[in-house]
Parts: sequence; C-alpha cells; structure tokens
Amino acid sequence: MRSANSILNPEQRTSAIDALESEEFDILVIGGGVTGAGIALDAATRGLKVALVESQDFAAGTSSRSSKLIHGGLRYLEQYDFKLVREALHERELMVTTQAPHLVKPLSFLYPLHSKVRERTYVGAGIFLYDLLRGLQRALPNHKHLSHKMVQAAAPCLNSKIVLGGIEYFDAQVDDARHTMMILRTAGLYGATLANRTRVESLIREGERVVGAQVTDLASGKRVKVRSRSVIMAAGVWSNELHEHFGITPHYSVRMSKGVHIVVPRSAIDSRVGMILKTALSVLFVIPWTEDKWIIGTTDTDYTGDRTNPKADAADVDYIINEVNKVLAKPISRADLLGVFAGLRPLVSSEKSSATTKVSREHIVDHPVPGFVSIAGGKYTTYRVMAKDAVDESVRDLNKKVPESITRTIPILGADGFHALVNSADRLAEELGLTSHEVLRLLNRYGSEIFEFKAIIAADPTLGRALATGSDYLGVEIAYAASHEGAMSISDVLLRRTRIFFESGDYGLSLTGRVAEIIGPILGWDEDAKGASIREYEDLVQAERQAILV
Repeated sequence: MRSANSILNPEQRTSAIDALESEEFDILVIGGGVTGAGIALDAATRGLKVALVESQDFAAGTSSRSSKLIHGGLRYLEQYDFKLVREALHERELMVTTQAPHLVKPLSFLYPLHSKVRERTYVGAGIFLYDLLRGLQRALPNHKHLSHKMVQAAAPCLNSKIVLGGIEYFDAQVDDARHTMMILRTAGLYGATLANRTRVESLIREGERVVGAQVTDLASGKRVKVRSRSVIMAAGVWSNELHEHFGITPHYSVRMSKGVHIVVPRSAIDSRVGMILKTALSVLFVIPWTEDKWIIGTTDTDYTGDRTNPKADAADVDYIINEVNKVLAKPISRADLLGVFAGLRPLVSSEKSSATTKVSREHIVDHPVPGFVSIAGGKYTTYRVMAKDAVDESVRDLNKKVPESITRTIPILGADGFHALVNSADRLAEELGLTSHEVLRLLNRYGSEIFEFKAIIAADPTLGRALATGSDYLGVEIAYAASHEGAMSISDVLLRRTRIFFESGDYGLSLTGRVAEIIGPILGWDEDAKGASIREYEDLVQAERQAILV
C-alpha cells in the first residue's frame, strides 16, 4: 500500500490545517511523540477519523532524546515489574521481525562481572528470566556466559583486574526520532490528519463533555476550531501543565526524570559489543551508534526545569565519564566528547517524595471527563500497547461499534520487502547512482522508501553526494526531510531527521548554510528566512555548549 497521504510537506500541512477547521473527527490526538503517533496509527487502522496536533516538531521531546534502545528493561526485574518486562520483550520481538526491521536492529550487550561465582549466579538467573519472559517468539539469540578470557577478547577496553567475567545478552536499537516519524507517516497512509507546530489553546466543551479544541497554527497565527467526538492527550512531560491549563483534574501526576547521554568516538572504547554497567543510582549503557561512535548514558535525576529544552550540565557529563571509567583500562575524558544530549522521562507518580528511580514505568490511561482521555508513563518500547489502551478507552465516548486494534500486524512505512531490498543492494546502487555501502545505510534508515530518492537525485544530481567531506549523510536526505518528513527548520533537520547535532563534533554548525540552501526552496524561504533559521539553530547550540560548562 503506497499513497501520497504518507508525505509530510508544506502542501500537506496546509491541507491538514484546512481539514482541522472544516471536518469533524472521531478522535483528536494532542501530542506528536511516539505514543501520540501510535494512537493516531491505532485509531486510523480501526477505520476511525483521526487528527493529531503537535505544538513543536514531531518527536521534539522525549521521543528524540531517549537511549535509542528497544528493550525489556533488565533493571525492572529487580523491581519485580515482570508484567512490564514481559510486555516490552514481546513488543521488541515484533519490531525486530515484522513491524520495523529496517529501523529496529538486534544489539548485543555485555554485563561485566566483578566476582567469579556469587555475582554470576545472581545476574545469570536474572538474565535467564529476561530471556524466558519473551515467550515462544524469539528473534534474538539467548544469553551466554563468558569467561575472563572471552570478555577480554570481546571488550579489550575493560580493566582485566576488575572485570573477571561476563554475560552477553541481546536487546535492540532504534533511531527514536526516525521511528516516530515513520509511525506518523504510516498513520497518514491510513488517513490520519497530521499537523506539527499547531498548539492547543483550550478545549471545547458542551456542558461537562469535551467535543474538540481551539488550536493555533504557529506558522501562520491562524486559529481554528477542531470538532472531535473524543480527545486523547499524550503529552508526556507536559501532562501536568496541560491538565491544569485545560481545567481538568487527573487521577495521576507526572514526574520528570532527566536522562543525559554523551557521544564519543569508537576509538575511545575498544569493544565489539555494547555494555551495561550497574551504578549506585541507575544503570549505564555503552551503546554502539553508527560505525564510529558510542552513545554512553544515562543519568536518572529528578527534574523541575524547562520541559522544552532540557540540557545536560557539567555534573551530568562528569558523572557519566566517572562511572564508565570505573571499568575501563584506558579512561575517557571530556576531550573525547563529540556530543551531548538530554531528555526527560515522564514517570507516573502519586507520591511526591518518591525517588524517580523507584517510580514504575507502567502507564496509566485516565478518563476524567466525558470526551477526554489522557495517557502517561510507560516506556518507548511499549508505545504500541499504550496506544491501543488509550484508543480502547476513548472509543467508549464514540457510541458506535469500533473494531479491535490491529497494529500488531501492521508494518511501519518502509518495512515491506526490506530484507529482499538488502539482498538487492548492489542492483539498487547502480539504479540510484550510489555505492552499495550508501544504499545499505539508506535502507536501514528509510527501508523501501529509498525508491523516493531516485526522482530527487535525478532532478538535482548534486544531492546524490555527501553533504560535506567526511559526512555519511547525503544531500538527498536533507531534501527528503523537508519534502517528505515534515521538517520546517534547520533544527528539525539536524536534531531529529538526521542526528548531525550530536554526531558531528561541531554540532553541525559548519553545515547550516548547505542545509538552508537545500531545504529553502522546498519550504519557500527567502534569504531572510534562511538566515533566521540558521541563527535560531546557532542560538540553540550555544545554549547547549554553555550548559555543560557550568
């Protein structure tokens, strides 16, 4: 199934704003993170008329700032949260096999052991249970025990006097912002109306019942009244603020926990596998990212600051470096940093005094007034289950028979024929005028959507070349971000459609002119608009750089 409905661009957005004003919907979704995207897809594939609005860019919050892992949550076993772990492991298997094999990739992790017997028995039992909880569907290998010698072969970077053995197990990895974008585009494919930078100002009520929302198109300033038989709010860390703004008293509150990650070159840590390290406060992952980078994180600290732009500070960076250095034979330092990013976890809590590390990641669906449902909590991996639960609750307001959720069987845009395309990479390279390596990289970001690139490159052959010397990104990816993926600024492109912001070492500042040159014509920019977008991005980078110094 292919359709222009999956394309997000200026023309589509204009049509979406018009539809919000003129049509009536079954469900209006507030929030364009992964949960909101999942809700839009779930509702659309049940045959419901659904619209989604997001006040910032799609995936601008938590859904672009996670650890990039699709996992069951090994540490939640210690909290006896078996239901969450089992649910997440089942979702992981689905994503790796059928839903998003182009985006979600198996990844091996080493759990270093510091004693020869006692720790191996305890940790081994936990990881055995972790494997067992996924049930009969097993796309990823089982765990295996490694001797001291085997650990040193797998991860020479580890201090052999401290690490005496290990256990290797598997989880999976994803580019969260790209995955969220593909879920949204899949929802569009099935008829969902999608609009970013569209802010909900207030809810529309008839008596106690919510029947829609007043929204503002932040690009034009136009205000429209959206009529909907039910509204679902999936606002993550903005939940408390919006509940208060809407005058609704929920049955839960959301606490924010800040998670910070640093990015260093592969050369800084010599290992063929990722690693998971237990710390006094949480766990630390050393995660392979691209062929030449590691992501290391995360922190887990209570947060009360700016939700829109959470920033890492010097203490966060130093904590991560100090913790990973406890097991490394050759320490890393700030000199190794290529990038830093911070995100916020929305944790459901009813006890204000509880530590965020002890709050469960279980999600809550709330239905405080007729016509309004909200959802919060959970974790990225279980977005599909969260979406299903929210729509199941919302349809109670529709007073009509609605089919059950079918998203378990729906592949995400780009997944169809992925493995066959990988096998045909050499032929595709000839067809597109690219190298086989470039085609494989694109397939693992866009899947079967790679065919859209042919016309773009044909119209401008320079877009088939690298964005800059040494960059893995091609010009066509930048153009595609604006022409098909809803990017409206340089920040959208460098932070979320690509990961140049934390991969490049200079935050992508040297590339802003070229990016503006590519996306400007697609977005209808004049020179003033190009300059404004460049300055907006430079200001953002300056604030990020300043934060980690203090």
